[in-house]
Parts: sequence; structure tokens; C-alpha cells
Amino acid sequence: MTNKPYGILYIGVTGKGPLRIYEHKQGIVEGFTKKYNLKRLVYYEAHEQIEDAIHREKQIKNLVRRKKFALIESINPKWRDLYNDICR
Repeated sequence: MTNKPYGILYIGVTGKGPLRIYEHKQGIVEGFTKKYNLKRLVYYEAHEQIEDAIHREKQIKNLVRRKKFALIESINPKWRDLYNDICR
């Protein structure tokens, strides 16, 4: 999640999908996303196993910023909010 293109990034894992993103967008969740007003979902990956998701989260967190940006832009070059896409 981010606040704007090339802005602050939050990378996390959830098993709650759209509900958790909604909570972040509404500022219901205390913490990093609320503090920095991160309400735009710009990248996501779905995984069958939570262990795989956690492993991937760690990989992405260890990337340098430019590589995180490139990863986002590989599926979302305009940095649009993908929240509605996951609610279908």
C-alpha cells in the first residue's frame, strides 16, 4: 500500500484479503498505514499457503526501493488503486 506513486510503501501479509485492505483504507487499523495515510493498494500477490506468502513478503521487503517500484510497475504502471479489482 502507498499514499501516492513513488511514495511511502507498506508491505504486508493477510489472510483476510479485501476486508483487511478496507480496514487500512478506512483507518481502522492502528499502525504504520494509518500513521502515514497509506490507502492505495498498488500491488498484490495471491498465495495458496500462508508460509509462501510470508516468504514472498520477506523477499519483497528486502528489495531496494527502485526494485520495489519496478515490481509495482510491472503490473500497475499507472499506480492505480487495485482495491476494486480484488473485491470482484
